[in-house]
Amino acid sequence: MGHVGNGNFHVFLVIVVCPEGNAMPTALVTGASRGIGLALCEAFAERGWTVVAACRRPDDATALRDLAAAFPGLIEVEALDVSDFAAIEVLSKKLTGRPIDVLVNNAGVASRETQLGSLNYDAWKSLMDINLMAPMKMIEAFLPQVEASGHKKIVAISSSLGSIAATTGGNYFYRTSKAALNMAMRSVARDLALRGVIVSMLSPGYVDTDLTRHAVGGPPKISARDSGQGLADAIIALTSGGSGEFRRFNGQSIDW
Repeated sequence: MGHVGNGNFHVFLVIVVCPEGNAMPTALVTGASRGIGLALCEAFAERGWTVVAACRRPDDATALRDLAAAFPGLIEVEALDVSDFAAIEVLSKKLTGRPIDVLVNNAGVASRETQLGSLNYDAWKSLMDINLMAPMKMIEAFLPQVEASGHKKIVAISSSLGSIAATTGGNYFYRTSKAALNMAMRSVARDLALRGVIVSMLSPGYVDTDLTRHAVGGPPKISARDSGQGLADAIIALTSGGSGEFRRFNGQSIDW
């Protein structure tokens, strides 16, 4: 999910932008330096989209720079820490008047060290700031650009771990942040329906990333590339009839 754990809140945002005069759309993807975010940028670029890519330290984003070089003129890298709301406003101002067809709120953090009796509440608040508050701030800041586009889509990369019905317990920080994100996005979908904006919560699947690499057990993992390709296809196929729904990248519905 493009998560950066262990208190490291580095975030890379990728914007893919079409050449002037080209009608191809633009995607803005947060958390684009690696994992699912990077795979999403590649998937959009392969489809001819332009991409704006943001990260906290672009100079350290080797994979992102290599991807941009592989798609010259399509991928533009911007510095952005989504925990810095002032920085979000600065980037939004820089992109004033530029249509953004799809805003993908992918950046996030996770923590599995959540045992009853030893909960770190400061860490919980920090995680909620990144996984819930930051996507809402991104929506507020970039809504004018989304409304000015042809596709008018806002996507939150969620997780099946945010399903209240399917919880198996534990992992309180991450589960609650994604459940709260789902509620926020479903509410936003209702509020923006009359303005023609489509909102969706998508689970990327159990992806082989830095976050899950050392996890033991669970279902078989899929590659970040396969997840990114599936997510891109699902995002492009979104219609107003599916706005506000919580689904896997393959279209399967997830219980709330």
